[in-house]
Amino acid sequence: MLNTLRDITQSVASAHTLELALESLVAQTKAAMETECCSVYILEQQQLVLSATDGLEKTAVGRVRMPVSEGLVGLVAEREEAINLADAHLHPRFKLFPEANEDEYRAFLAAPIIYQKQLLGVIVVQQAKARQFNEGEEAFLMTLAAQLAMAIRGLKRRAEVHSLDEQVLFTGTSASPGVAIAHALVLGGEISLQQPDIKVNDVAIEAERLKHAIGRSRDALTALAQRFDGDQDDELSSIFTSLQSLLEDMSLGGEYQRELASGWSAESAVSRVSLRYIAQFEAMEDGYLRERASDIRDLGQRVLRQLIEPGRMALDPDKPVILVTREADTSMLAEFPRQKLAGIVTELGGVNSHAAILARALGVPAIIGVEQVLQANLDKKQLVLNASRGLLMVSPSPSVVDEYRNLISAQKALARQYAEELNEPAVTKDGHRIHLYLNAGLMSGVASEIADGADGIGLYRTEIPFMLQQRFPSESEQVKVYQTVLQSAAGRPVVMRTLDVGGDKPLPYFPISEENPFLGWRGIRLSLDHPELFLVQLRAMMQAAGDGDNLKILLPMVSSIDEIDEALLYLEQAFSELQADVNPALKRPPIGVMLEVPALLFQLAEVAKRVDFVSVGSNDLTQYLLAVDRNNPRVSSLFDSFHPGILRALRRALVDCRQLNLEVSVCGELAGEPMGALLLVAMGYDQLSMNQGSLARINYLLRRVERAELEALLELVLQMSNGQDVRELVREYLDSRELISILG
Repeated sequence: MLNTLRDITQSVASAHTLELALESLVAQTKAAMETECCSVYILEQQQLVLSATDGLEKTAVGRVRMPVSEGLVGLVAEREEAINLADAHLHPRFKLFPEANEDEYRAFLAAPIIYQKQLLGVIVVQQAKARQFNEGEEAFLMTLAAQLAMAIRGLKRRAEVHSLDEQVLFTGTSASPGVAIAHALVLGGEISLQQPDIKVNDVAIEAERLKHAIGRSRDALTALAQRFDGDQDDELSSIFTSLQSLLEDMSLGGEYQRELASGWSAESAVSRVSLRYIAQFEAMEDGYLRERASDIRDLGQRVLRQLIEPGRMALDPDKPVILVTREADTSMLAEFPRQKLAGIVTELGGVNSHAAILARALGVPAIIGVEQVLQANLDKKQLVLNASRGLLMVSPSPSVVDEYRNLISAQKALARQYAEELNEPAVTKDGHRIHLYLNAGLMSGVASEIADGADGIGLYRTEIPFMLQQRFPSESEQVKVYQTVLQSAAGRPVVMRTLDVGGDKPLPYFPISEENPFLGWRGIRLSLDHPELFLVQLRAMMQAAGDGDNLKILLPMVSSIDEIDEALLYLEQAFSELQADVNPALKRPPIGVMLEVPALLFQLAEVAKRVDFVSVGSNDLTQYLLAVDRNNPRVSSLFDSFHPGILRALRRALVDCRQLNLEVSVCGELAGEPMGALLLVAMGYDQLSMNQGSLARINYLLRRVERAELEALLELVLQMSNGQDVRELVREYLDSRELISILG
């Protein structure tokens, strides 16, 4: 039964159109359940439309329509649960559609097709003989409906995009606010094996391109084979190993090269070889050999992706694009030319993934969790991205484009208004000074103006320079980077966080494969397991600081006192070596820890005896307290930094640190959100670190509020039962002070 479910689901998912998918679905389901009729109704504009059938009159497809309030199919949709009837004709909701010719059928079993709380349609099986479908049959149909939901949703959206009669709307979660109008650049979408035949003059250049594409494909397959080998899944591991062998010179890899030597482009060579061999294998009588055609197709598409997509990043500077991809990793965004990146749309990722954080730092509008967007063939289509509202419009009308152009102009005017006060200190109306710092780390060097208008750099993410290398940077290379950062701050404090990789921040040359990376080998755990890397980084930071006093070192992902003690021993070792061998006047920098693992909330007294400051990482602290993977769009609605439990934890951290005379700041994304900044200031936090794009807006806001009023607001907020109520209350406060436009 499991194999049958898998075969039907894969057949539907691989169909190129919704119509073909549904026709395959009803035929295969009818055969699998050995019944006489199977039909699918799709919900369109609150009407259930007969969209495919094997058993009813074919001419009724598209003609039979009913509101959810009518018929047995409507009852299934209304209740959102399966209905199993021995004789449908006896039920009061039974409704006969003569054009469907279904009056002979008595037995009726139907299940709703639901994807993430959204009803997509209903699947129905029927028989002439009056009988109750058994429990196994009912369970099969319900399981099939659940498995099909995502594929049907994707095909439905693809069909909507292909219809150019009207604008198509996608929704996602806002990861970085703003509005963008540009054409789509899709990376990671479907690559066609049918490439045009193009002759070239310089075969050597094409040969080099093909060599690199094969090498990258081989590396990717090696990583996949190792991953499944580590999971002891020998069957999957062997699949990727066999694909690797096909890339060898004695196999398809050599065939690609020989075809290219005839004067074809690299893409044409891979396409021609692949299509030729697929045709040969599909014509074979032996079933096993016929199936090998799929391996050739898979490999050809992998190599073509490596040939086609890397070159697509090199676009004309005057043509910015909206990047549409499955998941934007940090290194991709850091390397993408900023002037060419108008916006970002991803299927995966979370609002507080590091790619999303980087998008906010770049000031690039971004939305995440846009389901099935890669299947919609958006490449080169005009898009309007309203990331502030989580909306993506495909092929918008001219009037919509004009409306959003006006909105962009208004947003730029507001940004200029905020920037006019950026050099003024952030002081509330009742005289409380709030120090605003920058989160930085987007490039191997930091421009001299990065700290303008800020009180310093509250978080320098050293992992970004590591991500942009093809190997671990040497001590001297790190010294140069850190010197640039420290000099850019012009004497103001700079908090440098030691290497924080793992989770959603892998290094391309140091892959970490774990089932649950956010609870795995990351942050200080990795550094302590590799003291040779940790000591080099600590030495580089202190050498870069020299005899200056603006460096502060921050340890990430600390979950125990023992980790702090061990890290301090390495720091002392690095400091003593440098003092003895390099600079006798070297100063020992203040040391701090990230407060992001909940256990540390209850050990702050011990922490205060060992370190000089604490920096609250609200993103991971929220993730761990709520048990929500911040990169998983399926649970993204549950990741809520305004959850009253999170706010109470943040206030407790502040109160405890103040009692222990332990300096405390917030460097998580909450500090850069207007509502978040207000609540943090209400709690008593006076050091907030944020991305550069948020700095002017938060400074402008804090100069127009009174902390005494915010403290009263906080007491009301902490009595709320959920984050949405918290937002509404803060929104009302901003509206009453005529500051609502600050939310964008």
